[in-house]
Amino acid sequence: MSALQPMALLPNRAPRGARVHYLPRMTARAISFLASSLLGAGALWACSHASAEVVRWEQISREDIADTGLERIVGIAHGEIDPADARNRLIADIEHAPRNKSARVEFASDVCIVRHKDAAKSNGTAFIEVPNRGGRPLIGNFSLGAAARSDADQGDRFLLAIGKDGQGFDLAWIGWEFDVARGPDKLGISLPSAQGVTAIVRADMIPSERTAKATFGDLAGYEPSVDASAAADCTLTVRDGQYGEPQAIDRARWHLAGNEVVFNDASDSQFEPGRIYTLAYRAKSLPIAGIGLAAVRDVASWLKNAPDAPLHAQRTLAFGSSQSGRFLRTFLRDGFNQDEHARKVFDGVWAHIAGAAYLSINERGATPTSLSSFIATRPPFAIDAMLAGDRAFRPKMCFTNTACEYWCGGRSAALVHVAADGSADLATPPDARIYFLAGAQHGAGAFPAKRSSGAQPDNPLETRWSMRALAVAMDAWITNDIAPPASRVPRLDDGTLVPLESLVFPAIPGVRSPVIAQAVMLGAPSGERALPFLVPAVDADGNERAGVRTPESSVPLATYTGWNFRNPATGAERAFAPLLGSRIPLPPDAGARERRRDPRRSIEERYTNETAYLIRARDAASALIADGLLLERDLPHVLARMKAQWTAR
Repeated sequence: MSALQPMALLPNRAPRGARVHYLPRMTARAISFLASSLLGAGALWACSHASAEVVRWEQISREDIADTGLERIVGIAHGEIDPADARNRLIADIEHAPRNKSARVEFASDVCIVRHKDAAKSNGTAFIEVPNRGGRPLIGNFSLGAAARSDADQGDRFLLAIGKDGQGFDLAWIGWEFDVARGPDKLGISLPSAQGVTAIVRADMIPSERTAKATFGDLAGYEPSVDASAAADCTLTVRDGQYGEPQAIDRARWHLAGNEVVFNDASDSQFEPGRIYTLAYRAKSLPIAGIGLAAVRDVASWLKNAPDAPLHAQRTLAFGSSQSGRFLRTFLRDGFNQDEHARKVFDGVWAHIAGAAYLSINERGATPTSLSSFIATRPPFAIDAMLAGDRAFRPKMCFTNTACEYWCGGRSAALVHVAADGSADLATPPDARIYFLAGAQHGAGAFPAKRSSGAQPDNPLETRWSMRALAVAMDAWITNDIAPPASRVPRLDDGTLVPLESLVFPAIPGVRSPVIAQAVMLGAPSGERALPFLVPAVDADGNERAGVRTPESSVPLATYTGWNFRNPATGAERAFAPLLGSRIPLPPDAGARERRRDPRRSIEERYTNETAYLIRARDAASALIADGLLLERDLPHVLARMKAQWTAR
């Protein structure tokens, strides 16, 4: 009997009674031919242990994507890992995992592939995205158009088209997260729970309004034990600020319903906006979350090496954004880029907007969905320190961060390239590049800018132009060993990276200085040393001086920041809103500047007219093209965006 947790059924799934095909010893050509036949039939087949730890592929669907020459394949990769292998022994609780008859530990990972039907039209690189909370934002992150989110809607087909229109990648996604509500567009994993152990799980929640009940979403993967509601170790506390002193809330005032807390008397007790609540309870079972790291390793290696896989890549480039970027930092730190057959898994790894943080995954009671990086930002931070072990398995690496990762949520992005005590810049290893996407927030806000949960309008500064250029550079690096552009980060030695208390930010009317956040953001748990809070220095407009500066920030119509204070209506107004930046418009003319006492030069004083503004924008874009940080093909898009900025000013 399988030790895996029940798995949600996906649409068009092959029936349980489908025939299973076992492959005898065959030539690679014969295996490839049979694999193609089985794919067409929507079947399952077993794979040789000699080729990968994926032992069975269960195809759910295979369909053409319109008339693009592409097809979408969805299935489940059933895998087994050897708990005695040194590469797996560091998985938390692997010694408590149930074994099958082969003394191995099973997993079943959702997989989605978008590939060229004619392999000759592929560039040979599989661009493999680690899903973010089960989702697949890769196409939207690199293609143009607001709706470029699905396989059918590929924007300008930058990733998939071949020749001048695109890069010709094949794409793949591998489910790894156990607490995802799985479905057609949410990829997850079935994995075993630890046997004979128990633990308390806990998570934070910050409400934005008064309410009598609240769901602690980070605990979605943990059902409370039968007696959790009555147990003394089922607790709810509240504190003000990340490092505030927690205060217990009387157990008689609330009750637990799954991972939801309900106050018994709504007229007497409410969750207060802006305060940090922590729920803890004993879990009924403890999924071994770290197996998700091994699943990504083994499925990616299978796609790269096995002739019977539905995609056979010559090279693999891994990409993860935010949560999944932290996954990749953890993946590298824990040595998972070497599979059980001592082969390098990913030729390139790109961790985007992860800062210096890791993921809560390879630990008992893991909460990978958590947005908070305060508890996940821990040493080792820098690249060489993070990558212990045999250098033969190091991939080419790219680390990209926006201003938000330097400022918000404890991600401490400066520690990727600065000594842990904040005393000196570090040299970037030759097999890595680090880029600071200046002035941007965690993910671009709507354009024109709108206010959401922050005190200022969200930051819409676009970074996809830079990302597209870096995608081309990363593929050239892993394919032909052509080095990408040099790293661009703020530095201590030239004054473009400074301690928060040394930041000089313009006194803009109606805008709090970010320096006041020092009292709220700095600190450390009891008995631990606070990390240095180092942020990018700014110019007289409040725009950051170093990094990859797009024309939006170097030819500005506004101040763009990686921070935004919370809206007073949501509480804790002296704290930063999670993952938000700000767009603070420049005064339109000298009269408005003088009336407002705004220290920044007005738009009228900078640019005589739209033509002058667009000439400067073109010059800034041309400089980026020369440096390999913008594609020539994207120049019209950038200038169109700048023209729209002028119209919306």
